[in-house]
Parts: sequence; structure tokens; C-alpha cells
Amino acid sequence: MHAESLKRQRPFAFAIFSIIAGAIGWFASFELLTEYIKTIKAPDYVPNCNVSILVTCGPNMDSWQGSLFGFSNTIIGVAAFMAPILVGAALLAGARFSRWFWMIYQTGLLLGLALVFWLFSQSVFALGTLCPWCMVVWVVTIPLFWFSIAQPYASGEVSVKPGTRAFFSQLRSWAWVFVLVCYIVIAFIAQLQLNWLAEFSR
Repeated sequence: MHAESLKRQRPFAFAIFSIIAGAIGWFASFELLTEYIKTIKAPDYVPNCNVSILVTCGPNMDSWQGSLFGFSNTIIGVAAFMAPILVGAALLAGARFSRWFWMIYQTGLLLGLALVFWLFSQSVFALGTLCPWCMVVWVVTIPLFWFSIAQPYASGEVSVKPGTRAFFSQLRSWAWVFVLVCYIVIAFIAQLQLNWLAEFSR
């Protein structure tokens, strides 16, 4: 009976989501990394993400923004997206994390979200392109942050006061709205600056 109770308390949906989102982000980062390596080895190589003048990753990989810390940003993605995969797998196995762990994990997700919006602004306003694999990374990073920020407190993984737990439960229920707002803002700004709807309607 006790084992069944523990099983029901496991955040199954959140864990599965973390694994899937992390795997998608990791795959997109890995694809970008392999394409970047191929362009270094053969300068005339055309990356598989170069769809058109607007939808392309070549300018992004060649820019200083694409190597913000002196090496390709894709290396950060390949390493960082292992975190949600491992967290999700551990939760499925019944692991419980301390407050300090969640704080570090959520700080990492916040930094990832900030980097996504900065790279988006650089891509749209400075480079004038939409990188397909980069957009996949954006799509998964945004919900990873919003769905993770309240999860440990709303689920009781981390002990908080009843009123605080109710607040985080409410925040978790609204997470999808915040995700949708982020998507809409990104799409709206990209449309104003690049008119991507005209590109995709051809």
C-alpha cells in the first residue's frame, strides 16, 4: 500500500515532459553542432537547416552571437539539455530532490530562458534570419522553464507553507498561458521585423 501511494505521488506527467522536451532540445543542439563542425571542415558545405535566405542557420553559426563564450553555443545546448532528461528520469525512478537542487536547476532554466530571448533578439534584429534548429531549442526551453518553476513547491516535493503551496499550485495551472504568451510575443516580433508569414506562404 505504501509503495502504491508513493507511485501515485510521483510527478509522472512532469517527468515525462522533462525527458521529452530535454531530448528534443538535445537533438536540435546536436544537429546544430554537427552542422557547425561540417562547415568548419568544408567551408563550401551547405547546412541542412539552410532552407532559404530567411530560414537559415548559416549566418547564426558564423556570427559572434553564435559563439557567445568563445565556443559554439551548441556545445552549451548539448550539455545543458541533459539536465531535464536526467531530472525527469530520476523523478520517474522515485527520486526526491532537496530545495537547493531545485534552486540550482531553476536558476539554470532561467539563464537558459534569458539566453533564448537574447539570441532571438539578435537573430531577428541583427542577423535577420530564423534558424530552424534554434527555434526548436526556443520552443522547448520556454515550457521547460515555466512548467518547472512551480512544480517542486506545488507538488510538495519541497516543503512550503500551505498558502505558499496554494500560490505555486495556481502558478503551475497558469504555466501553459505564460508559455503561449511567450510564443505569441516571439511570433509577433518576428513577423513585424521579418514578415515570416510571407516566407512560409510561398
